[in-house]
Amino acid sequence: MHWDQAKETFIYQQTEASIKWLSQFSNSDGEGVTRLVYTNPWLLAQSALQEKCEAMGLETRMDPAGNVFASFKGNEQGVVLTGSHIDTVKNGGKYDGAYGIVAGLVAIKFLQEYLGIPKKTIELVSFCEEEGSRYPLTFWGSRLITEEVDAIPSVQEDKGHITLKEAMNDVGLSIDELSLIKKRNDIQAFIELHVEQGMRLEANEKQIGVVEQIAGVHRFTVTVTGQANHAGTTPMTMRQDAVYGASQMIQWVTEQAKQYGEPFVATVGQMSVKPNVPNVIANEVTFTVDVRSPQPDTLQTFKEEMTTVFKKIAVVNDLDIVVEQWLATPPIMMDSELTATAKAICDEQQLSYQMMTSGAGHDAQIMAKHYHTALLFVPSYRGISHSPLEHTSTADLAAGVKVLVELLYRLAY
Repeated sequence: MHWDQAKETFIYQQTEASIKWLSQFSNSDGEGVTRLVYTNPWLLAQSALQEKCEAMGLETRMDPAGNVFASFKGNEQGVVLTGSHIDTVKNGGKYDGAYGIVAGLVAIKFLQEYLGIPKKTIELVSFCEEEGSRYPLTFWGSRLITEEVDAIPSVQEDKGHITLKEAMNDVGLSIDELSLIKKRNDIQAFIELHVEQGMRLEANEKQIGVVEQIAGVHRFTVTVTGQANHAGTTPMTMRQDAVYGASQMIQWVTEQAKQYGEPFVATVGQMSVKPNVPNVIANEVTFTVDVRSPQPDTLQTFKEEMTTVFKKIAVVNDLDIVVEQWLATPPIMMDSELTATAKAICDEQQLSYQMMTSGAGHDAQIMAKHYHTALLFVPSYRGISHSPLEHTSTADLAAGVKVLVELLYRLAY
């Protein structure tokens, strides 16, 4: 596709304006964006998106889960789908998820104006829920449309004790109709454009990240049990201190992860201590371990090493230990042909890029199990995300949209 200054300016201005427009739908207490699934700001955002798309002449619909689709109809069979998620974390940024929706909207508007009707339908999707911030329903929208949800947790409550069923009713949806959602067989490709939420692109001064795979995730809950006793009268050599044992384990996790090297990461992110008072030796510590790698064998090896080391630490400190694994998500590869095409487009447009593994999860990892899928990143300022400080320059946002436009053009025209 030939690019001139007018086309460049169109994308730049439309992207900047659309990011600002979508960020207004929020009930955040601070400067960030809070748009939790099945809340009023969420509904206003999805409804406003439908209205904007309909004003462009697109056919829109909201499915029983609240996913919004907007179709730029083509003359032939097959759908090229692009988009991301509309929900946010509490007091999050205005780019996470929203950028993928805005990018798809701007790309379709661009193609309408400069190229007219496509051969294949181009469809924008705004997934209703990806974060799992209000309910533990990570990738809820994409899992529903790919029929990966086995059971509907209608009695699941949020922090305000509002059940999922009640929350859906509040925005005019019915949990009983979720069974009407069936897997699509007309989607020929899915492309998700997202901010990196990391610092590699910025550090390496690259404009585009072409994701080859999304890392697998293993999560564990570790419970270390000792003996509560008086902090002043129990000799140091006679203690069964759960905090001391747990601290050795946690230090091992961090140090061993460093030895494995990038892109392997391991994180202890949650901890509770009992009885959690200053003058009592703790008798129980519970903590989580989140481990991520693009290599399944590496995940398994770390799990085995971690379990062995933790048990040894427990024995030395006269403690009991239980290691429970509750999540094992395998690494997911993106489509090799789409990835190669994205790389070629970057070369042609003289955009600097790098091939990447995503350590964060995205709807693309769900879609990739069922459809040809590509995931592209643009830089995040200082790698900050899930924060009001989340930022990507308009120039970088526009560069990502340019790549998306060209991908959609090749797939649909």
